[in-house]
Amino acid sequence: MLKNYFKTAVRNLSRNKIFSLINISGLAIGLACCLLIAVFVYDELSYDKYAPGAAQLYRVDVGVVGNGNEEVYPNVDVAVGQGMKDAFPEIEAFTRVTGQSQAYVQYKDKQFKEEKLTFADSNFLQMFSIPVIEGDEKNALRDPNSIVITKPFAEKYFGDEEPIGKLLSLNTGQVYKVTGVINEIPANTHFHFDALISLSSRPDTHPTWSNIGFYTYLRLKKGTDPEKLQAKFPQLVAKYVVPEVQRDMGITLAEAQKSVNTFRFSLLPVTDIHLHSDTKYEIEANGDINYVYIFSALAVFILLLACVNFTNLSTASSAKRAREVGIRKVMGSAKKQLVMQFLTESVLLTVCSMILALGIVGLLLPFFNQVAGKHISFGFFVQLPVLCAVLALCLLVGIIAGIYPAFFISSFKPVKVLKGASAQGSGRKSVLRSSLVVFQFFVSTALIIATIVVYRQLHYMQDKKLGYDKDQVLVLPDARLLGAGQDAFEQQVLKDNHVIHASISRGAPAAGVMNGTEIYGHDDATGKDSKEIHSNIYNIDYDYVPTLGMHIVQGRNFSKEYSTDSFGVVINEAAARDLGWGDANAIGKTIIRSGQHKFKVIGVVADFHYASVKQKIAPLMLLLGSNYGGLILKIKTTDVPGFLATLKNEWNSFNAKGPFSYYFLDDKFAALYASEQKTGQIFTSFAIIAIVIASLGLFGLAAFITEQRTKEIGIRKVLGASVQQVLVLVSKEFIYLVGIACLIAIPVTWWAMSVWLQNFAYRVEIAWWVFAVAGTVAVLIALFTVSSQAIKAATANPVKSLKSE
Repeated sequence: MLKNYFKTAVRNLSRNKIFSLINISGLAIGLACCLLIAVFVYDELSYDKYAPGAAQLYRVDVGVVGNGNEEVYPNVDVAVGQGMKDAFPEIEAFTRVTGQSQAYVQYKDKQFKEEKLTFADSNFLQMFSIPVIEGDEKNALRDPNSIVITKPFAEKYFGDEEPIGKLLSLNTGQVYKVTGVINEIPANTHFHFDALISLSSRPDTHPTWSNIGFYTYLRLKKGTDPEKLQAKFPQLVAKYVVPEVQRDMGITLAEAQKSVNTFRFSLLPVTDIHLHSDTKYEIEANGDINYVYIFSALAVFILLLACVNFTNLSTASSAKRAREVGIRKVMGSAKKQLVMQFLTESVLLTVCSMILALGIVGLLLPFFNQVAGKHISFGFFVQLPVLCAVLALCLLVGIIAGIYPAFFISSFKPVKVLKGASAQGSGRKSVLRSSLVVFQFFVSTALIIATIVVYRQLHYMQDKKLGYDKDQVLVLPDARLLGAGQDAFEQQVLKDNHVIHASISRGAPAAGVMNGTEIYGHDDATGKDSKEIHSNIYNIDYDYVPTLGMHIVQGRNFSKEYSTDSFGVVINEAAARDLGWGDANAIGKTIIRSGQHKFKVIGVVADFHYASVKQKIAPLMLLLGSNYGGLILKIKTTDVPGFLATLKNEWNSFNAKGPFSYYFLDDKFAALYASEQKTGQIFTSFAIIAIVIASLGLFGLAAFITEQRTKEIGIRKVLGASVQQVLVLVSKEFIYLVGIACLIAIPVTWWAMSVWLQNFAYRVEIAWWVFAVAGTVAVLIALFTVSSQAIKAATANPVKSLKSE
């Protein structure tokens, strides 16, 4: 019986080639998208779960309350890990790393700039189950001046030489001995280091609690409730943080006691870091759980669109199979057998679609990996568990897509259909088919609206006025390699007529290089202190403000004419507001930072975006000096390659301890939104595919309905109907349905995109024209899709259509 079902199914599919082609291609595209999104979601959800006992690993975060909100830092001070382990028996072990660092590494005549170095505790590799393939796994990071490197790192420097025992020199002057080699760190983890240096090599490990700098991880004993453990942390703040705050800020013990509520240590599961943590100081950019939800929903909608196509086309083409069903019933076929026959056809069609979908996935996977930043191989799809899931998906989709057509077609009355009565039945089927068309274009219109809003927000962030001029600003981040020659190099560069301004500072906007501290203001006239806030710090020189084209709104910039400016500070408007000074004159007021350092406010600079536009502009202090390490140049030239070549020659003439490197500030700024750009590209690609799938279904449906009304159209033409009138006749039903879909999509998408935009501190408004454009595009897509069939019917010879049986 089953063999007969398959035989009949193959025969029917080959007989209706256009129907089969549209269904197989639509389903294949939908399934391919579903598979790509599914593997993306699976990869995102798998982060940091590879290590045995990963569920027991937690990162210690600290929240600092101030400025009306809580700033969360993923790294804490050096003493926190050991202090927590000593205080609480629930903690089995702790480990620390310092985040990603940059340095020039040299072995013999080979020198490269490495950007993924870190200092790590001796047990870091064991804690995260990263095996050492060469060297002593337990002791590789125990001794000072030891370094563990990845296999690709070893091959780059040593080639075929044995790496263990070799010495690597850093431009900082230190020499490290290779004591271990590891494979590349797994792709699905929140850190990717190329080399790990023993933390005992660092001299700055004096135990303190009230600062940041060390990413600290705890392994809890089995059965430990992390929430109950976290509830005990305030006692550590009272014991260790309060005395430090009192000493650094020079305040009374009573005032310092407030820091019990100001500093909030918390535990974050390591498995949640990638999708649920988005602080400014992550080791590397994380994902976003909201995008996992969005893409999961998108996969479901695309798959439903493909299933809707099948349902619509199957019910619309039911007239062609009405007599077949009637004869089968007369010959004794039960309804159950007919349902099985049509479900078999549906599953067989789905299997064909899945085979084609896997081919599409194979072709698109390299492009998908590039856009999504993944490293997924096609081998993932041929693993036994994945193949089982794919087969289950085939069965599920086949049943979902075919269940209604199977029951609908098998319910035809044999007497009526054999007499030639319409198989289309009552209006119930027509209502369902219309509802499915509305659903398809509801999804399509919603995706068009969402795509426009996403790209408007990205464009807004990239083109927003930043408060400084980022165009043709060149940054040399490694000017520290010039040593004592930085000033002389700057003066030499300024002789070039292409250079307008130059400033020595590591604090370039968007670079993420800054310090931070707690501060409060003091009004000498009234003797009143302002509230305490957290402020970021840029160390700059006299030319920083004019080099970046910033605007001083109160007071003045630093000047060599004032010897007291070494005790002066320029703050941004956000700092003035949060200190409680608002728009009042801040000039002459005193700012006190931790350690009782006092500074007089000499100027207020207009707020500028020194971090991502996604984040609200935070308070910032500009301090004079301690700025060596970077060089910022404002240039004016059309011959950028020529200028860079000249600059490189100047660099080499100063015998720098490393090669010439640079970046343009506008490129660095654009890199802040690389994740959003990738997400926008992926979303847009899948949105276009969803619209194509909906259009395929509409095309097939229009073809069948037009064929069904062939005689009607022929009669109308004989009676004098024009081509335009026939075109309107065929198209108006579909345009009406698309209009209903647009009306439903507008409020739903407005709500969804309003929620998404809440993730951005500075965002666009959703203008009315976005909905108008989306609705117009949806109508035009539908009109274009239907018109090809309508024009074909309208221009056909009515004699032929009226002569046909």
